[in-house]
This record gives sequence, structure tokens and C-alpha cells, in this order.
Amino acid sequence: MDFGFIFLSALGEIFTPTTAAYGLAALGLAVHFGYSGLLNFGQAGFMAVGAYGFAISTLTFDVPFFVGLLIAIICSCLFALLLGIPTLRLRADYLAIVTIAAAEIVRYVVTTNQLDAVTGSADGLGAFEGGFYSMNPFPEGSYMGMNNRDFFIRVVAWTLVIVCCIVIWLLMRSPWGRVLKGIREDENAVRSLGKNVYAYKMQALLIGGVLGALAGMVFTLPRGAVQPANYGTELTFFLWTCLLLGGMATVLGPVVGAMIFWVVLSLTQGILYGLIESGAVTWLTTVQAGQLRYILVGVALMLLMIFRPQGVFGNKKELAFA
Repeated sequence: MDFGFIFLSALGEIFTPTTAAYGLAALGLAVHFGYSGLLNFGQAGFMAVGAYGFAISTLTFDVPFFVGLLIAIICSCLFALLLGIPTLRLRADYLAIVTIAAAEIVRYVVTTNQLDAVTGSADGLGAFEGGFYSMNPFPEGSYMGMNNRDFFIRVVAWTLVIVCCIVIWLLMRSPWGRVLKGIREDENAVRSLGKNVYAYKMQALLIGGVLGALAGMVFTLPRGAVQPANYGTELTFFLWTCLLLGGMATVLGPVVGAMIFWVVLSLTQGILYGLIESGAVTWLTTVQAGQLRYILVGVALMLLMIFRPQGVFGNKKELAFA
């Protein structure tokens, strides 16, 4: 078993577009829950709305890339309004129920056979990334062991992550961000100061939803296809894992949490597969090993919650509202 190759492969997951997408989506959850106290269990729905909004507008209406990007953002905002208007005046647990149900509704709607011409049904949509790669400024060749397309999507994905982190950091240091933190701690106290708590919650839901939509696009562009099976409830729970790993009320925490999540997944899979192939483990198949790695990550998360519940970058003060 080549441990060097396994470790290098695991470390390679740090800067993949998928890790960037998870970091962006988890950052959206940080805006929702970490800073605002909104219990959103439907971030996968925002990712699906963003991905399908871009793909459908590109394939059906043949719009340029940036127009498709704008449509994806608008779709995520409409989805946030649809969720927020009837629920943000209710307790957090009601929002959790509504968001997880709404994300599943989105997934089942795009899977409907009657919409096959538009959404591709269960097969999804493909071949919509041409407009994006047509902007690739890197000529054919090898870049750090990657071809120009792979290198381009990584540069764009991580540039987007950096820009979004800076924007959220500035927002949370502003008076607007301090109001959000106050709502998280005690919304009645903030309301007594004359602040429109409902409006602030809606704004936070919109911003976190836009981050989710951008994450959905980053998640699907390298694949060149968008499929409803990729946006199940397990995706939201993986994003929550990233958020908890890094720290709930932090900006860098969700991104680092996504990196840790994918490195640990890749590392455990590589070690388990290596043990099976070398014959050291005979009671486990590769299919079972693929599921066992999630169990190991779950155990690691449980230990983290016991010994460092605030996450890698968090502090104990943020646990007061949890």
C-alpha cells in the first residue's frame, strides 16, 4: 500500500472545485445560522436552484454566461422569498422543517417526467458549460499537473470563494452585521430597539441563498452536467458537517471545514481501499468501505463536538445561542 500516494491524493482534495463549492455553500449556512440564528436544512435546495437556473437558461434560451449567472442568482432570491415570507416570523424549528421540505420539493419537481424537455428529469442536463470555458484565458498545456480547463475552473472557483469571504467579513463587521448577531442572541431585545427583525432575517436568508446558488454552479461546472440525485438531503448534512468542523460564526471556518471534510473522506477511502487490495482486510468490500468512511467521519465529528464543540476557528462565546 502506497501511503505517500494516498496522502498526496487526499491533500489534492483541498483545492478542488467541489471543495470550493462546499466551502461557499457552508459559508451561506454560516450567514444563516452562525450569524443570524436561522436553522436552514435546505441549502441543497439553493444549490439545485442555482445550478438548474443556470443550466436551463443556457440550454433553453442560449443566454451568455453572465446572463445565466444573473438568472441563477435571481432564482435563488425568489426561492429565499418563497421560503422566508411565510416562515421567518415563526420559530427556528419551523424554518428547519420548511427548508428541508422545500429542498426535497425542488429535487422532485426537476425529476418529474412531464418536465423532461426542460429539466432532463432524472437524467439531468448536460453540455451547458461551453460559455464558461470559452472565457478561459489559459492556452493548451499543463498547469501544476492539470490541463487548462481544470486549472481555469479551480482559479475561478477559489477566486470566488476569496471574494465572497471578504464580502461576508466586511458585512459582519458593519452595523448591519452587528444587528444580525444581536438577532441571533436575542431578537426581542433587538426588536425593542426599533429594528425590523423580519427584514434583517430576510436579507440574511437572501445572502446565504445567493452563496448557495453560486456554490451550485461551481459544483456542477466541472462535471458538465447537473443531476437531481446530487442535491439530496445528505448534501445539506455534509455542508452542516463542514460548518461545524470549521466553526459556526466564522468566515474562514466553513471553508477550512470543507477542506478538512474532503481530505478526511479521501484519506479514509484511500487507506480502506489500500487495505482491501493488499489483502490485509478480507471482511470488507470496496462498496462497504465507501460507506464506512462516512461512519468514520461521523465518529470524528462526534469527538470534535465533545472536545472542541466550537469548531477549529470558533470560540466558546458563539455556543451561547446554540
